[in-house]
Amino acid sequence: MPHGIRAFIFDLDGTLLNSLEDIADAANAALVAHGYATWPLEDYRHFVGNGLETLMRRSAPHDASDEAIASLLRAMKDNYAAGWRNKTHPYEGIPQMLTKLLEMRFPLAVLSNKAHCFTAIIVQHFFPAIPFVRVQGKPDGEKGKPDPALALAIASDMGVLPERTAFVGDSGVDMDTATAAGMLSMGVLWGLRSKDEMLRHGARLLLQYPLEIINYV
Repeated sequence: MPHGIRAFIFDLDGTLLNSLEDIADAANAALVAHGYATWPLEDYRHFVGNGLETLMRRSAPHDASDEAIASLLRAMKDNYAAGWRNKTHPYEGIPQMLTKLLEMRFPLAVLSNKAHCFTAIIVQHFFPAIPFVRVQGKPDGEKGKPDPALALAIASDMGVLPERTAFVGDSGVDMDTATAAGMLSMGVLWGLRSKDEMLRHGARLLLQYPLEIINYV
């Protein structure tokens, strides 16, 4: 592996899972319930990535009050809790890629800006056979990506130096996280954001499809 990589941290939405429709459906249902306009699915590609509260702020009217945002967020969480498995599925090749890396004895972990309560249950549902060293969502009231603290804590849990860790994601936020943590930034081209965005944010490697990662190990 370039740079002597010995472990991998993966983003979740847009990297391991194609989950955009369930997220958009939950957010749009919350907007409708509050009398607001909804958004097309493609717009949610640019709303996601920084946690559910930011998602609802981006999708709500620009003059929505903090109280309105809080109400939208509660509704969105309720909707998502009921519907996160309706349309979500792993991208083609992801289970095989994870299994192959495990066979090669690479420690694996997940770090998402999705609320931790959702991240944990969703990863367990879709990847029950993958023994991730740590599955971490955004803790309530704490910083998420691109702050590097959680990524660094995960590397410590895996017993691997940050510079020996690859951070794999589909957005500028993920690339910024990798850079801030001193990790190798690997951008995936099957996800929600563009190649140009990832390159602008410092992606050092780009993957066209999941099993391509095996070419680097």
